[in-house]
Amino acid sequence: MSTLVECVPNFSEGRDKARVDAIVAAMKMDGVYLLDREMDADHNRCVITLVGDREAIQEAAIRGVGKAAELIDLTKHRGAHPRMGAADVVPFIPIEGVTIEACVAMARHVGAEIWKRHQIPVYLYEAAATSPERLNLENIRRGQFEGIREEIGTNPARKPDFGEARVHPTAGATVVGARKALIAYNVFLNTPDVDIAKKVAKAVRFSSGGLRYVKGAGFLVRGLAQVSMNLTDFEQTPIHRVFEFVKREAARYGVAPVSSEIVGLIPKKALEMAAEWFLQVENFDSSLILENRLISVMEGKTVAGGLRAGVEPFVEQLAAPTATPGGGSAAAASGAMAAGLATMVASMSRGKKAYVQYQRELSDAIGRLTQLREELKAAIDADAESYNAVMKAYKQAKTSADGDAVITAALRQATAVPLSVAERAREVAEIAKKLIPMTNPNMKSDLTTSVALARAAVEGAMANVEINLESLKDEAFVAEVRNKTGALRG
Repeated sequence: MSTLVECVPNFSEGRDKARVDAIVAAMKMDGVYLLDREMDADHNRCVITLVGDREAIQEAAIRGVGKAAELIDLTKHRGAHPRMGAADVVPFIPIEGVTIEACVAMARHVGAEIWKRHQIPVYLYEAAATSPERLNLENIRRGQFEGIREEIGTNPARKPDFGEARVHPTAGATVVGARKALIAYNVFLNTPDVDIAKKVAKAVRFSSGGLRYVKGAGFLVRGLAQVSMNLTDFEQTPIHRVFEFVKREAARYGVAPVSSEIVGLIPKKALEMAAEWFLQVENFDSSLILENRLISVMEGKTVAGGLRAGVEPFVEQLAAPTATPGGGSAAAASGAMAAGLATMVASMSRGKKAYVQYQRELSDAIGRLTQLREELKAAIDADAESYNAVMKAYKQAKTSADGDAVITAALRQATAVPLSVAERAREVAEIAKKLIPMTNPNMKSDLTTSVALARAAVEGAMANVEINLESLKDEAFVAEVRNKTGALRG
C-alpha cells in the first residue's frame, strides 16, 4: 500500500534564484513531487514543499541538505529570519497511510544520514525530540548560527542528536523533525514601525501568554511591519481567530492589518473553517461545498449501490486467508467509525438553538474528532505495513550481521502503531461520552454505539501491542509501553 508524506524543508537562501533552482533540482527523483516553492528576499529564506512516498522523500531531503551545504555560506548570510543552518529545518508531516510515529522514525533516519554523508550536526524537534527542551524549534535555534557555533563544544545542552559537537564551518547545523500540518501565516500592518509588530507578536504567541499553538515574531518586510507566525495546530487555534487577535492587538497602537500571506501551502479545511466563521453559515459542513461533494461521489464514498458497496471490499479483505489486514487494522477501522459517529452527532446539534450554549464545546469536539478520525484511518494501512515489515525483518535477519537489531526495530514500530490506535480510540470514547448531555437525546444510541466501537478498538489494539511485546528483547521499551497500556486500562 502506498504512503504519502509531506516534507517542507526551509533553506537559508531567498535572493539567488539559481541557487534555489539547484537545491530543488537535487531533490527531484522518482516518487517525489514539488508542490510549492516560496522565496523571500527580506527573510533571505526559501520554503520548499514536497510530497511523496516515504522512502523516496527521505532521500530527497538528504540530497537537498547536501546541495544547500555546497551553495550556502552562513558566515556571509544576512536576513530577517533567524537561522542556524544552510538547510535550517526539515520537517516530515504524515498525509496518508503513515502515522506521526513513522515520521519520527523517518526524521531519525534522515538525521543520521545527514551527519554521515555531509558532516552537518543534526538536532531533532517536535514529535521526534529527544528531550522536552527540544520540542520547540526556537529553543534549539536560540542564538542562531553564531551562538550555536560558539557554544556547541562547551555547553552540554547544545550537544546535537547526531554528529560531533561542532557546526559545519559554512552550513551550520540542521533541525529535523516530525509534526502535524503547520500554517506559516504572516500579517502585514499599515506601519513601518517594527516595534509594534514585535509587541503584537508577543501578545499573540503562546510562549508569552497568547494563543495556544501559535508562534510569532515581528519583522520589517518590504517596508512594512510584519507579524510572522506559525500555526502548529490550526484545528485547535484556527487561522481566523489568529487574524482577529492580531487585528485587535494592532488597534491598540493605532494601526491595522493591510494584508496577509500564506508561506507554502494551507490545508483546505483551514479555509473552510475561516469561511464558516466569517460568513456565520448555519449548520455548515464541508460536504456543502460543491467540489467536496463531487470528489466524494467520484471516489465512491457516496455510491448508487448503497453504503454496503463502500465497506464490503474491506470486510472481504479481512475475511481473506491472508495475514493482512488483520485485527490491528480492524481495530483502527473500529476507532475511525467511532470518531465518525461522534462527529455526526456533534455536527447535527451544533448551531441548533437548543444547544447554543454548547457551541464552543461542540466545535472543539468536532475539530478534535476529525483529526482523530483521519489518524485512525491512516492506521488501518499502517498496521498492515508494520506487520509486513516484521516479516521482512525476520527474513533479512537470516543473512544480516545485525539481524537482532533489524527485528527489534520492526517490532518496535509494529508495537507503536496499535498503541497509538489504542490511545486515540480511548480519547474518542471519552469525547463521545462527554457529548451525551450536550447533544440531541434522540441520538444517544449513536453515541452509545460510538463508545462501544471505541472500546472495541482499544481492546483489539492492546491485544496487538501485547503480542508484539512478547517477542521484544528491548526491556526498557517493553517497560515503557507496559506503563502506557496500564494507564489505558485504568
